[in-house]
Amino acid sequence: MSFAIPQALLSYGWDESLEQEFAQYREQGLVPARIAAVDRGRCDAVTENGVVRAATAPVTGADPAEGPCTGDWAALRTGEHPAITALLPRRTAIVRSSASRDSRGQVLAANIDTVAITVALAGNDRAVSLGRIERLLALAWESGARPVIVLTKADESADPAAAEAAVARAAPGVDVVSCSALTGDGVDVVTAVLAGTVVLIGVSGAGKSTLANALLGADVLATGAVRDQDGKGRHTTVRRELLPLPGGGVLIDTPGLRGVGLVDAADGIQQTFSDVEELAAGCRFGDCAHDSEPGCAVLAAVESGELPERRLDSYRRLLRENEWAASRGDARLRAERAGRYKEISRSLRQKYKVDGKKR
Repeated sequence: MSFAIPQALLSYGWDESLEQEFAQYREQGLVPARIAAVDRGRCDAVTENGVVRAATAPVTGADPAEGPCTGDWAALRTGEHPAITALLPRRTAIVRSSASRDSRGQVLAANIDTVAITVALAGNDRAVSLGRIERLLALAWESGARPVIVLTKADESADPAAAEAAVARAAPGVDVVSCSALTGDGVDVVTAVLAGTVVLIGVSGAGKSTLANALLGADVLATGAVRDQDGKGRHTTVRRELLPLPGGGVLIDTPGLRGVGLVDAADGIQQTFSDVEELAAGCRFGDCAHDSEPGCAVLAAVESGELPERRLDSYRRLLRENEWAASRGDARLRAERAGRYKEISRSLRQKYKVDGKKR
């Protein structure tokens, strides 16, 4: 039996490949849906016939990283008590360490095509944090999506072009654009570099919600002012929410990130520091730590001014953090395996005890 592709979901990213993956669920009488927002054991699920409020308990397990998230494609059971019964495999996902730092990841958004790293420019001498940008880039590259850096509040900057150039040097291979969502200048340029499912990430006060409203063409999301003394703002976005863009594609706005920890992001770090990795290929020793080894091409580039020392420090810091997170993950897996082994042993002992009494 063949089914027509749900036309209403095409603008949300549904395609022939997803249709094939979903075939097994159609046979069970389920319908495809994209999760637009999740809160308190329920979610808003976009279907061919509109948005449905559905329970998420059937797909919520012990690991929050495997539970439903904004952007997920899902199999929905309709009827009097709608519920998400299965999630389709994620093509991409942006994952940071959980707030508890327990080695489990927290998925910020799933099935994304573009990660728009939002950074605020300002005219009161607050410098853009290149280290924070590199951290967010590692997160974005690791997701499997394409990162773009959007410098907001360009109307408050004395020289946005210079800021673009400085950020571009810290983001090889990444599009860097600036705009003022308040005046509208540059918003068309931002729109041109975004494609598919777009997620906005950045710290509070970066202007994500204001930019999102400009891209959506309406004041859909609440916005707030930032403090003059430190440029920080309140979390005006309180949940991740997926919204259709007028020119096609969808947008996911996220709450401001106070801290971003990396989880299993080795590939993302390599792509973020592709210039360092390229230099490292010329080191005398294959396992060079770029610390004090003779013949280190990376240290030579720092001495010559080709590579900023700040960038090498940032590279080392993120590598150390990622290695630490990996070690915690390994320890957790060992503990879980040990727990399962003990549980099996207890069950077997109980079984033998019962069998012994029967004899």
